[in-house]
Amino acid sequence: MIVVFLGPPGAGKGTQAAYISAKRDIPQLSTGDMLRAAIAAGSDVGRQAKAIIDRGDLVSDEIVAGIVSERIDMSDCESGFLLDGFPRTIEQAHMLDRILAGKGRDISCVLELVVDEGALVDRLNSRISEAKARGDEVRSDDNVETFQKRLGVYQEQTAPLVPFYEAKGVLKKIDGMQPVEAVSADIDRILDEC
Repeated sequence: MIVVFLGPPGAGKGTQAAYISAKRDIPQLSTGDMLRAAIAAGSDVGRQAKAIIDRGDLVSDEIVAGIVSERIDMSDCESGFLLDGFPRTIEQAHMLDRILAGKGRDISCVLELVVDEGALVDRLNSRISEAKARGDEVRSDDNVETFQKRLGVYQEQTAPLVPFYEAKGVLKKIDGMQPVEAVSADIDRILDEC
């Protein structure tokens, strides 16, 4: 089972991805984690990525795709995996299609958490208030301005993946405004059908 997760920042992808990974016993593959692991392992792609990062530049789509390709060849991905944070653009989606086709594999389904963006700001403000009430430090990126920028990037770059995957017949929409347990139950039902 190969699952791609889509949804704007704050939609609950991280919570649900961890749930799916544990329940379905498939690894959750985050591009950031894969990048750090490839660098630590000293693979060819990891060395290329390290050189780029050391210069202060962003890692190209080709390097990210190479890291994803290396990672999904590992034995723990044989029965499937969940991609969280890749693809982020239509070009990356085409790269993923080529990678999977070269390995004789296909995406099982793409899960989109559909949420009200205004409610996401309310969730963010609640999270900040709760952290402060507990005496916890508020994350530096937990502010409305940063969130709005991240949301704008999502709308511009990643949201076009929704019609892309809809046209392929693999997109499944989930009401992300429900309680966490209800979202998880909907995901389980959809994945059972996939």
